[in-house]
Amino acid sequence: MARWAVLLQLCLVMYLGSRLCVALNTTELAATEENFTSNATNAQTSTDAVTIITDTGESTSAAETATSAAITAPRTTPVPATPTSQASGSQQPPTADDSSLSEAQRLALERKIRIFHYEEREYEGYDGWYNNMAHPDWGGAELPLTRRLPVAYSDGVYAMAGKDRPNPIKISEATMRGATGKPSFLNRTAFMTFFGQQVVEEILDAQRAGCPPEYENIDIPEDHEYRKMTKDRVPHGEVKYIPFLRTRYSFNTGFSPNVPREQLNEITPWIDGGLVYGTTKAWADALRSFKGGRLADNSMNVAGEEGFPEENTLGLPMANPPAPADAVLKDAKRFFKLGNPRGNENPFLLTFGILWFRWHNYWADKIFNETMQDREEWNDEKIFNEARKWVIATYQKMVYYDWLPGYLNLNETEQEEVKYEGYKSYVHPGITHEFQSAAMRFGHTLVPPGVYRRNADCVFHNTTLMSSLAPNREGHHGVRTCNSFWNPQLPIREHDIEDFLMGMASQITEREDNIVTIDLQRRVFGPLDFTRRDLMAQNIQRGRDHGLPDYNTARVSLGLDRIENFTDINAPRFEGDETDIDDSILNALDEVYGGDIDKVDIWPGGLLETTANGPGPLFRKIILDQFVRTRDGDRFWFENEQNGLFTKEQIDYIKTNITVFDVITLCTKITEDDIQRDVFHFTEGDKCWDEHPNVNRAIDENDMENCTDLNTFDYFEGSEVSYALSFLALGLFIVMVVVMLFVCANRRKKVVEQTRRAERQKTRKGQGPENLKKFTTLEWCGFKSGTRPIQVALGPGKLIKVSNERGNKLYRTIDLNHHQKILFCVAPDRKRRYLLLQLEREYDLVVKFDEEDSRTEFISELESFLGSGEVGLGMERREIRENELLKMAITKEHRQKTIERFFRVAFAQAFNQSVDSADLTDQGNDDAKEVLNNELSKTEFAEMLSMAPDSLFVEQMFELVDKDHSGSLSFREFLDVIVIFAKGKPEDKLALMFNMYDIDRSGHLSRDEFKMMLKSMMETVSASLEQQQLEDVISSMFKAAGFENKEDLSLDDFIRLMGDHKEELSQAALTLQGADVPEAAQPLDRGATIIKRENAPSRARKTIVKAYADKDQQRPMTAKRYQSKVVKIETEKKTYTESRTQRKVNTFVRYIENNRLSIFYLVLYMLVLAGVFIERAYYYSVEREHAGLRRIAGYGVTVTRGAASAMMFTYSTILVTMCRNTITFLRSTFLHRYVPFDGALAFHKIVAWTALAFSLLHTVGHAINFYHISTQTANDLTCLFRDFFHRSHELPKFHFWVYRTITGFTGVLLVMVCAIMYTFALQFARRKVFNLFWLTHNLYILLFILMVFHGSGNLVQPPFFYYFFLGPVILFTLDKLVSVSRKKAEITVVKAELLPSNVTMLEFKRPTTFEYKSGQWVRIACKTLNSSEYHPFTLSSAPHEENLSLHIRAVGPWTTNLRRTFDPNVVREHPYPKLFLDGPYGEGHQDWYQFEVSVLVGGGIGVTPFASILKDLVARSAQGQKFSCKKVYFIWVTRTQKQFEWLTDIIRDIEDKDVNNLVNVHIFITQFFQKFDLRTTMLYICERHFQKISERSLFTGLRSITHFGRPQFEPFLQSLQDEHPTVNKIGVFSCGPPGMTNNVEKACTELNKYDGAAFLHHYENF
Repeated sequence: MARWAVLLQLCLVMYLGSRLCVALNTTELAATEENFTSNATNAQTSTDAVTIITDTGESTSAAETATSAAITAPRTTPVPATPTSQASGSQQPPTADDSSLSEAQRLALERKIRIFHYEEREYEGYDGWYNNMAHPDWGGAELPLTRRLPVAYSDGVYAMAGKDRPNPIKISEATMRGATGKPSFLNRTAFMTFFGQQVVEEILDAQRAGCPPEYENIDIPEDHEYRKMTKDRVPHGEVKYIPFLRTRYSFNTGFSPNVPREQLNEITPWIDGGLVYGTTKAWADALRSFKGGRLADNSMNVAGEEGFPEENTLGLPMANPPAPADAVLKDAKRFFKLGNPRGNENPFLLTFGILWFRWHNYWADKIFNETMQDREEWNDEKIFNEARKWVIATYQKMVYYDWLPGYLNLNETEQEEVKYEGYKSYVHPGITHEFQSAAMRFGHTLVPPGVYRRNADCVFHNTTLMSSLAPNREGHHGVRTCNSFWNPQLPIREHDIEDFLMGMASQITEREDNIVTIDLQRRVFGPLDFTRRDLMAQNIQRGRDHGLPDYNTARVSLGLDRIENFTDINAPRFEGDETDIDDSILNALDEVYGGDIDKVDIWPGGLLETTANGPGPLFRKIILDQFVRTRDGDRFWFENEQNGLFTKEQIDYIKTNITVFDVITLCTKITEDDIQRDVFHFTEGDKCWDEHPNVNRAIDENDMENCTDLNTFDYFEGSEVSYALSFLALGLFIVMVVVMLFVCANRRKKVVEQTRRAERQKTRKGQGPENLKKFTTLEWCGFKSGTRPIQVALGPGKLIKVSNERGNKLYRTIDLNHHQKILFCVAPDRKRRYLLLQLEREYDLVVKFDEEDSRTEFISELESFLGSGEVGLGMERREIRENELLKMAITKEHRQKTIERFFRVAFAQAFNQSVDSADLTDQGNDDAKEVLNNELSKTEFAEMLSMAPDSLFVEQMFELVDKDHSGSLSFREFLDVIVIFAKGKPEDKLALMFNMYDIDRSGHLSRDEFKMMLKSMMETVSASLEQQQLEDVISSMFKAAGFENKEDLSLDDFIRLMGDHKEELSQAALTLQGADVPEAAQPLDRGATIIKRENAPSRARKTIVKAYADKDQQRPMTAKRYQSKVVKIETEKKTYTESRTQRKVNTFVRYIENNRLSIFYLVLYMLVLAGVFIERAYYYSVEREHAGLRRIAGYGVTVTRGAASAMMFTYSTILVTMCRNTITFLRSTFLHRYVPFDGALAFHKIVAWTALAFSLLHTVGHAINFYHISTQTANDLTCLFRDFFHRSHELPKFHFWVYRTITGFTGVLLVMVCAIMYTFALQFARRKVFNLFWLTHNLYILLFILMVFHGSGNLVQPPFFYYFFLGPVILFTLDKLVSVSRKKAEITVVKAELLPSNVTMLEFKRPTTFEYKSGQWVRIACKTLNSSEYHPFTLSSAPHEENLSLHIRAVGPWTTNLRRTFDPNVVREHPYPKLFLDGPYGEGHQDWYQFEVSVLVGGGIGVTPFASILKDLVARSAQGQKFSCKKVYFIWVTRTQKQFEWLTDIIRDIEDKDVNNLVNVHIFITQFFQKFDLRTTMLYICERHFQKISERSLFTGLRSITHFGRPQFEPFLQSLQDEHPTVNKIGVFSCGPPGMTNNVEKACTELNKYDGAAFLHHYENF
């Protein structure tokens, strides 16, 4: 009866339908209704189990029946049929051969249901936001995945899960590897498999690596084929791990167990057309043509490709890994533009992308054509959105009602459970971690190793050379999956997508089991450095990356039973269920996990549940749950009638009249007869079943070419040359800068050398004023000393004189009177320029000539000279190779060592001391004989006396000592005279002097001979006296002795004349250069107290004061005013600690005390600097430990970033130290008590060198960092350096980062600028090429500009240089403006004088606003030389004077030119050139008045600041001003009293005005010998007699005390402690050459070790 009832209902419906057609009289409408009726039941596609799910007991229309059949079971299912009674009045199910609507019928029906009716509505967005109005972010792109299982991170927060689980590769190899080619149990097609891939791509994209990259590489087992493939490869060698990057995650997660890390889904979970349009409006617009609502096609690029999307000429960021078939990166422009960035992964996925592209344009064209009359309303935007709406809706229907039931093989109960019941706003649609990382990957086991292509005639194509890029690709049945990755356009363009669609529909996919094709299991694509990976191992590792729990935990959490045994994992779930997984596989799983089932990962556990029905219970539940939530939570779901997108009729139309089959036939050339209707299953009777090339209708990997092997890649490849050349070039540049410095420094020397060479050419044969043969050449002085220019004069007589090239300074005299033969050796090799002259008892003369002809000339003249009658000396000539000649030469240095040993032995015997074993014993017999048999020539004797060989004193002394008249002094002759000075009485020494100058040996010394003696002694120091002064001295001395009437003096008279000076004479000796005169040993009490007697060492400690003890109580007061009270103290007890350690401690403590402010601020600055460095270092070491660049370069980033911040701080600080005006102003405020402004220059240098150290650290660090960067993958670099764009096929090499980024390029320039600035800032450069120092130092402007640009590149971190730089640069700019305002004024020079010693005195007008202190300095520029070139000089004028004055010594190019500019012979009647003035600037010397006692020490031109100070001091005193300073000691160290005569005038003026006796002046003439030299003693005697007569110095004309020799600062300063016992601090100010200031510093340091006044030393060098 039931059958009859059904039949009756069907007949009734047919009758009513026919009557309706007649009534309407429209065949078109009739056809539409017929099609609608026939398709209302088309959702049923199974012939074995045809069921229609309806509401219980209610009759429904056909449409309602189709609607209620939410998810229909596919055909060929092994699930037993469950009879379901159909409600009364339901329509008959369609038959298998029902046809689709024709195009005309379809269009008529679409018109009827008002598809083309204009209506304003809300369209679905692109990024998924605001789908849920209550929760706008639900379903949005770039949001975290959903977690429905417990977190299993090893630390509960973010660390990889499964630390105790097995190696993923071992799991993959044990359970998922096997032979492919078995067909699906349910005859699922490859079409279903790859349709499933694009479904996943529609709702899920969590593949992109995190940024910064986090590597959790998978170790490769020892016996794995990857190792075997790469074992013998060069240069990379055997691979040991598969690179694995953790995926992106939300930075708002991963901080605590309460908020564990959550990875991101980069697209929306909605089925919203992201595959077709992308997930952003911008991306969608890039795909559009903006004409008729269409997506842009490729016809503009390739003719005839209207059916293909436009190629990616725009450069959309499509995924673009290297194609593993050839392992070469290619431009992403070759891809088709799709909504899915990964849509070009393989030709099968691309086929669907093109299909949906055509489906959109199909709808756009239809809407455009149907709305021609309403173009204003139906514009491009409206058409595009409507077409997009229909594409999305139909796609939703196809996924849920066509594909998903077959994919999961849902039965009736499951279908009913998941029936759509309307929009549910409370349902979260988010993709779960277990879905992403495990369940949805079930499709991997279905993926075939390749795909067939066929045409409509069932011809299956073979592959050709155009099908792929793999070798041996020609002549195979299918397109190989593994070899077509990322080259999809090749096989598609070969036969279009139709052949792929028909081929996939006619191919049964891989079996539902555990086996995964090698194309995925070991040959899936990878990065360039690892082109073939194991996707199954990746799946397992990805689950651990996402913190998935173990398999059993997942089952229990989802309400499934726990599995206790491995063999229970794959148990059939119902009768007839099949499985291809046997117990051996499960046992392998048991073995690899060590028998612990609670460690099994979700992916292998869930996969091994697979049966013929499809996914097992775990995966099935996860997948079904995900798709239901995605649908139910979607406000824009096509079945939701409340969203206003579709009417009920339109929803019915979508569900009943649009299938995948319809899309294919409507959008391609495929007809209804070319392909079966159920493209997801391929069964017997379907099109091409019998013509299939494979008996099981699947494809076997053996029917295709092999997958290409794994390739590796070194990302540094291509950077080697640029890396090496770049740093080599930088190194060479630095070397070149240094070379340029020496080139420039030697430029003047070369010019001078050329002039000298020209002079040599002129004087080589020239006759001197004495008709002597003179030759200008070079003397070779040794391998270390090199050469020096000399002039060799042959004559007069038997003499050969060697002098400087000008002939005004004698170097050596070779006396041939006592020689019988001379040996000269010539070098016959090389340029034949060397000549050696060898004589007995003298060192050799080695001469180097410019050319061989010059040497030949000299030899010829020498032979003539030696062979002349006047000389008559034998000679011997030898030829010796140049190297041997130079090695055999006895140089002056070698001779000097022998003579030093000679002196030590002689003095040891003279003073009864033992001979040092090092002098004789260790020398060997020959050397000892050489020392004892050595004889001194007159020249060597003169050198030992530091006198000229031809001086009268030397002549007389040598003649006296040379008793055998051999022309040289033997050891015994020398010892005799030394004994006189060592042990002799004053009378013996006077007798020696008497005999020296008793020329005629008459036994009397005439007045003229006595006068000659004094002249000879003054001659030794280049001193000169007026004749009258000398006569006055002699008369005074004769008168004092009662010899005023005598013309001749006997020896007794001479002794009487000197009788008052026996004490000085008893200490008198001959000072011999290079010979240390031994002192008599003194007994030393090791107790704490030492009595220092007035022996030689004691007297030496009080050189200045003691030497001038006034023994004449009748001396006028004018002379007595300069004497010290201390001279009355003969002995003194001193207490000091003998402990060496304690002395060092005292030295350190006193140093700290004297420099405490400078040390405090330096330490403070260094601490701040260290803090700046440590802050950045800590940030990148700890806080950014897992950040990108830190992970790549390790602690190199820590060092470079710390160094970078330190550089910013130090270079900014340098600007502060350059604010001269600010510093000068602050020195005049109370702040000078707390801040050592005088140390600004020293601090500038310290900071600059510190900055250089950090710059080097930063540069070297980046050299290493850039190497690491150049070894990274392109994707990692894109992540790390987001501001630096490069195309996906471009590999940024080292040269890219260095020369194509602003950070790299400016970094190179900064290194070059620093190299220039620091090289030319060296002391050598400042002395030799000051102009270049000044010019290069002005590159600081460029330096700071480059630093700003360097940081703005934002390569590693946002720029913050301005934090350090802004304040200093503002201060420096304001300070500079002050200087610029001053520099503009031209200063008139009122007076210029050229003084002796190349000193130029300039007196110029003082600007009205110019205020300064004595001791300050200014910078001047000369208008005629260079108005922008400024040089610093100390003012020699005093603040009270009307004009300013400078005393400038010509020592360099600029000062020499200045002297020449102001030369009266040049200026003549013209006015003096104008000056530009900048200053004044402060220095330490201006603080002289702050000390109660100040000591001013000036050497050479360094006396200029003290000239100003002395004048200021006297002026203040005369005016009665009160100031702290009570006494000033001025020590003037000068070579001769005539060197700075201008200062003599100033001192004379000060002496006249110093009525308060504030200044005590001491003048040291350094050309005199030290205090107790015999010659100096005689000069002291003369000086004292002259002062008694005139109350002035014999040599300077001043009342100031004159000393002979160099000052001993330590005893002098110590005497000041005794002179001023109540003073706690004594200021010592020195200015002069470094040697002098160093000696002052040493003296202050030594005295600061002991108790007493502290000496605070301030010095300036020039």
